[in-house]
Amino acid sequence: MTSNISARLPTEFGDFNVFTFPSESELHPHVVLFHNLIDLSQPVPLRIHSECLTGDVFGSKRCDCGYQLHASMEYLSLNPGLLIYLRQEGRGIGLMNKLEAYMLQDQGMDTVEANHQLGFEADLRTYEVAALILKEKGITTVDLLSNNPDKREHLEENGIKVNKMIPIIKPMDEFNRKYLEVKRNKMGHLLPLV
Repeated sequence: MTSNISARLPTEFGDFNVFTFPSESELHPHVVLFHNLIDLSQPVPLRIHSECLTGDVFGSKRCDCGYQLHASMEYLSLNPGLLIYLRQEGRGIGLMNKLEAYMLQDQGMDTVEANHQLGFEADLRTYEVAALILKEKGITTVDLLSNNPDKREHLEENGIKVNKMIPIIKPMDEFNRKYLEVKRNKMGHLLPLV
């Protein structure tokens, strides 16, 4: 597997290069942002971000996705590395199912309960393709911008060493408190007690 389209991408967070990487859907490839200044002799800063249309594009307050994406881009503009944007919406259940899960959450379920009610595991995401992308770029050791220990485990199982994890923590508010508490208490994310 190799990347197929590459271009320069100036953003409000700084200038990046962008390339696509094949996914299961030809129309929705994975996307990678990176700097030409990456130093392969050091652990490379890395954010693996799963697509979240509602948070990334529309600024949903229900989750911390858009916040983590933008904070990562800002960090990576100052610390040259990669952002791998994986097309696995709604923790891998897809947009339509995610919106159904939102309706169940509005009725009192948390994110894990809603996924289970719809017949899904709490999180169906995988990160093997991220490891493939890193290996293609000659990257073997990373500093992972994430609160999710599953990402570390998946990378290390696929031959990528995680030197350290760098947390990206959105402050809790009335809209995301339950969501963040479930991520911490049921899914093991490295989030502070508040």
